[in-house]
Amino acid sequence: MIPVPGYEDQAVAVFGLGRTGIASVQALQAGGANALAWDDNPETRGKAQASGLALADLDRADWTLMKALVLSPGVPLTHPEPHRLVAMARQHDVPVIGDMELFAKAMAALPEDRRPAIVGITGTNGKSTTTALIGYVLKKAGRDVRIGGNIGDAILGLEPPRARTVFVIELSSYQLDLVHTLRCNVAIWLNLSEDHIDRHGDMAGYRAAKMRIFTGQTGDDTAIIGVDDDHSAAVFSRFKAQDDRHLVAVSSGRSLSHGVYALGGKLFDATGKTAQPVLNLADVPALPGSHNAQNMAAAYAAARALGIAPDTIAGAIASFPGLAHRLERVGQHKGVAYINDSKATNADATARALASFDNIFWIAGGRKKEGGIGALAPYFPKIAKAYLIGEAAEEFAATLGPAVAHEIAGTLDNALDLAARDAGSSSGSSPVILLSPACASFDQFRDFEHRGDTFRMLVHSRIGKA
Repeated sequence: MIPVPGYEDQAVAVFGLGRTGIASVQALQAGGANALAWDDNPETRGKAQASGLALADLDRADWTLMKALVLSPGVPLTHPEPHRLVAMARQHDVPVIGDMELFAKAMAALPEDRRPAIVGITGTNGKSTTTALIGYVLKKAGRDVRIGGNIGDAILGLEPPRARTVFVIELSSYQLDLVHTLRCNVAIWLNLSEDHIDRHGDMAGYRAAKMRIFTGQTGDDTAIIGVDDDHSAAVFSRFKAQDDRHLVAVSSGRSLSHGVYALGGKLFDATGKTAQPVLNLADVPALPGSHNAQNMAAAYAAARALGIAPDTIAGAIASFPGLAHRLERVGQHKGVAYINDSKATNADATARALASFDNIFWIAGGRKKEGGIGALAPYFPKIAKAYLIGEAAEEFAATLGPAVAHEIAGTLDNALDLAARDAGSSSGSSPVILLSPACASFDQFRDFEHRGDTFRMLVHSRIGKA
């Protein structure tokens, strides 16, 4: 646990008692604060009490005494309207922050020679893979690494830093909305496409939240920015024109005069005087597709910014085992590959999966996101048949229309059986059953991990029976 100083003997409200909330309470208490913990869900409150936390009803608390409200990232901050406790905090001029801001305060309080390096990663897609890949590369290079944030453990639940520790942190827009002073020595912006509009109001609000990853940087720090979409290219151009921080562009489809890019099956380092090939992408089977090439480019650039040698980085990337629920190959049977891409909760993420394969038997659907799947039309020729599940099934069927053979399967279990039947009799080469839902999971599953774990279990049970 990382103790949070600065609130000794002062009242701090913590609302939302999932993993980040519980870790925040414990870290505040370890720093000497009087942490007042609450959650609207009785079941969650019960679990928090069982873990040893004392509860305080924040609706009845004296807000004139509060020094901060630490908000769970999932609680509405601005849209569709502020949560009632956010409104209460603002009425009393109480700062509304998140666990990442507590972490920032804890790091800033350390003596300068003990402060860790911080690598922050954001983007609409690819955050988790890039975060895990950077952590893996740094560990292979012998660095003392802590990985957390929106992936893995809550940031405040991690072990405190030692000399030369590197924190590698996945940062969602929800978390960044609550950040004010976090300094990322290396800040990575992968991409930006329409997502979480219900949370941020519009694309401008979403983009503004993401931009907070750069807020605390100085001229000594590095910003690594993907330039393959228009939104991100505009961010890069703005910094290039106005900023003195170290700036590195990354791309997965075009050469760059300065940056790191993937082209023609190779990764190139063009951060020096000439572009040098550093890695054959075919040597990294766990990271297929152009989107993963961008992730590799960003990870390479981050490791170089931290002083890791190119050959060390390339060797580590080549041995990376991949992440669950991100184009995870969960089985192969009678020539049919089964791919779990449950993390693809929007059309942009699914586009990256569809671009990675041919002869696809596609399982999609769930609780739809803004924009639907119309943007996937360029990939429709790759789809042999679609099997639609969840609340979005009827709408997705209408979008696919006659362009793609499809069937409304309803449930993941049924969709898998139908896909296995059809893929097994496919006349095309290398059939792939791909779960890449382009939807949130909350209509039928707790989260995307639950959905992906269920898919993996179902695949293994069927392959075992066959």
